[in-house]
Amino acid sequence: MVVKELENPGAFLEATAPLLLEDEARNNLILGIAGTLDEHPSVYGEFRLWLVENTTGEVVGAALQTPPYNLVLGRPRDNDALVALADALSAQGTELPGVTGAVPEVEAFSENWVVRNGSGRQRRVAQRIYRLSELRRVGNARGHARTATEADRDLLVEWVAAFVAESLPEGAPGGDADRTVDARLRAGAGGFTLWENDGPVSVAGWGGTTPNGVRIGPVYTPPEHRCHGYGSSVTAAVTAERLAAGRTFCFLYTDLANPTSNKIYVDIGYEPVCDAIDYAFE
Repeated sequence: MVVKELENPGAFLEATAPLLLEDEARNNLILGIAGTLDEHPSVYGEFRLWLVENTTGEVVGAALQTPPYNLVLGRPRDNDALVALADALSAQGTELPGVTGAVPEVEAFSENWVVRNGSGRQRRVAQRIYRLSELRRVGNARGHARTATEADRDLLVEWVAAFVAESLPEGAPGGDADRTVDARLRAGAGGFTLWENDGPVSVAGWGGTTPNGVRIGPVYTPPEHRCHGYGSSVTAAVTAERLAAGRTFCFLYTDLANPTSNKIYVDIGYEPVCDAIDYAFE
């Protein structure tokens, strides 16, 4: 196995496409981030891209990192690619705050990394990846959807920050809400849809476009507006918008600790693909 580090996101996407597009939903995060790096370079600062080749030159593994965030894994051909990746990054002295990926590859890599570096690991978030190709049910909450604009920026920043505070453990790098909103409103790397009922009551974002799909999120409803179906309705609305815009399917992540959100998305038409875990290294 040979581990190579690439400097060009476009070259990385081209080289890894035969591997990652075999399961686009499972690999939506690494594909979406790499696509953003390629098409909207201002969104992220520093980045690193790695691929793993076998003895015949076939790409059998892929990973990337946008510091200070976790290493993000694609699904490998086999665990040997993960062992080779852990060996190479450890030998380079690469510092990783953690790793994010689908099960079982995230488990295999983190176990190898801990052994090589004498560190511990802590599970921060357990999620499930869902995929939708046909909307089963639209929302029926009172109100209507509308596309967010620059005039909504302050509200979006407030709600994205609140979403991060609720969904991520204390101390986890959750990103800069200002940068997240600006990347979508101003840099064209996605967008937001608001649900309104006598004013904005819920929001669903989208971004991380892959060759055929797009990731939906964050979805956030302030506490005072919950239990009215707004989150379900705005998610259905933004999903319908993205399908109408030409996406073949949509993806989203749910928190396994929140069974309500999992049921809501299934009712809309999202189907489970696999589980994913976010590990922090200690």
